[in-house]
Amino acid sequence: MPEYKAPLRDIRFLVHDVWRFAEHYAAHGYADVTDDLIDPVLEEAARYCENVLAPTRRDGDETGSHLRDGQVVTPASYKDAYKGLVDGQWGGISCDPAWGGQGLPHSLGMVFHEMAESANMPWCAVFTLLQGAIRAIEAHASDDLKQTYLPNMVAGKWTGTMALTEAHAGSDLGLLRTRAEPADDGSYRISGEKIFITWADHDLAENIIHLVLAKLPDAPPGPKGISLFLVPKFLPDEDGNPGERNRVEVAKLEEKMGLKSSPTCVFVLDQAKGWLVGEPHNGLAAMFTMMNSARLDVAFEGLGLAQLSHQGAVEYANERLQMRAPGGAAAPDKPADPIIVHPDIRRMLLTQKTLVEGCRALGYYTAMQLDVALHSDDAAARARANDRVALLIPICKGFFTERGTEVADLGIQCFGGHGYIREWGMEQIARDVRITRIYEGTNGIQAIDLVRRKVLGSGGRMLEGLLEEIRAFAGEHGDGAESGPWVARTLDVVDRWQALSDQLAADKDTDANAPMAAAFDYLEFSGYAALAWVWAKMAVVAEAQLAAGEGDAAFLRAKLESARFYFERILPRTLALEESLAAGPASLMGLEADAFFMP
Repeated sequence: MPEYKAPLRDIRFLVHDVWRFAEHYAAHGYADVTDDLIDPVLEEAARYCENVLAPTRRDGDETGSHLRDGQVVTPASYKDAYKGLVDGQWGGISCDPAWGGQGLPHSLGMVFHEMAESANMPWCAVFTLLQGAIRAIEAHASDDLKQTYLPNMVAGKWTGTMALTEAHAGSDLGLLRTRAEPADDGSYRISGEKIFITWADHDLAENIIHLVLAKLPDAPPGPKGISLFLVPKFLPDEDGNPGERNRVEVAKLEEKMGLKSSPTCVFVLDQAKGWLVGEPHNGLAAMFTMMNSARLDVAFEGLGLAQLSHQGAVEYANERLQMRAPGGAAAPDKPADPIIVHPDIRRMLLTQKTLVEGCRALGYYTAMQLDVALHSDDAAARARANDRVALLIPICKGFFTERGTEVADLGIQCFGGHGYIREWGMEQIARDVRITRIYEGTNGIQAIDLVRRKVLGSGGRMLEGLLEEIRAFAGEHGDGAESGPWVARTLDVVDRWQALSDQLAADKDTDANAPMAAAFDYLEFSGYAALAWVWAKMAVVAEAQLAAGEGDAAFLRAKLESARFYFERILPRTLALEESLAAGPASLMGLEADAFFMP
């Protein structure tokens, strides 16, 4: 099975040369986070993920988590992995030092997150959900709740969950039935049943803090009637330690296709004690502080597993001997050639490589915008960054996870029959990555959010801001001998992106189905177009470094060859998407419901 090795050369290329993290940090309130600090963080993150976390991936899948006497029991190896997370302060890497966090930029935390997702994605939600819960509490809770809960959560002694979904409601949260009754002491008594709650119970930490959506007795109907409540597994005693058990019980664990070690719980609240977070009936807005963070986290799950699949496929393709190269023996001293010489294997490996490295580049850029949105003193810069984050998160979540599934499938294909066999580890990647297209809002919901709220809802402002940035880059870097034509291709796809968006805006007033019928294809087009930009940017940087005699020449040459593959073999997918988008909703909406299946 693939043994994870952090792709530090590619990460450093993005961090130091393409996006210039240190300069970015200096401009936005993190002047002390220099290259001298960044590099040791990257190296230590790689060490933890490779040596401590990655060895637990196979054990976790084979052992799984189990419910015993109302308590979730996780694989034994997970305890040391979690202890390493706590000891290394990785859970609080980007949290406020006021609560015990390291105070590093969000983007640097996301680099660690990517490595961890490759190492053991099913395990990772225990800390990514914790980080999201911390952000929600920090942004919306009372000072008393912050003082009581944040220090232990940032330290990793307590973990957190996001409890939204109910069996009858699914993604339509306005239908939820969980109720919260005010108590005389200022707290609430919460009753209801939640499903699909990730890491809602486990044996890794002292306490678990649930952020629960529920409705007050006077709640208006629909989403505007939802409130958010903090509900601990154990009620803190007078000293702030876990005390009396709250009335929250796990009823069952879901039996899943993948993520065998990640406990997905059905849990019941029976007059559980909780506290209001934020304003009454404004819980959905408060929860979206956690939800938006979670959606970028899930994008990085797709990226992390794609990286692992690609790494395994490349290693296997260099070792597996099968037949001879089309032009004659490439390894005449061996009975057959390694399969990496065959064009079809190269097609699959280069598809994996260019999608993984392109998504990594776009993901890091998006995380950098969160740095600015959360911490910049410049109001105009914060507004621009918030627009970028709002636009790019549904693109990243949807596109990265779709490509993660594609890359995992290609990894199995490179292995042939061995890829389908459990012992090689590639099928686990495919099982685990599949949930990412569903998690935190299905990709169809991401596409609708992108079109309805971000593109059309902003009157085109959010998209135009990003396209202006891309066009400005192209205007400065269109003369490269190798990269110049790719910059021109980027400008072309940006113009087409704008034209498609304008057409959606024109169609929405004549046919309500038109934007929604186009939404998924539009998200896919947006992802490929955005990757064209970051691939052009990486190519410009690589070409300049080669011309100056700087950097690793073999790595930079490989980057340019990969860019060529992306523009010649991957970006043309947008042409098919464009044709599909132009077809309109008629072929989707014309079939009567009872005609889909006629026995």
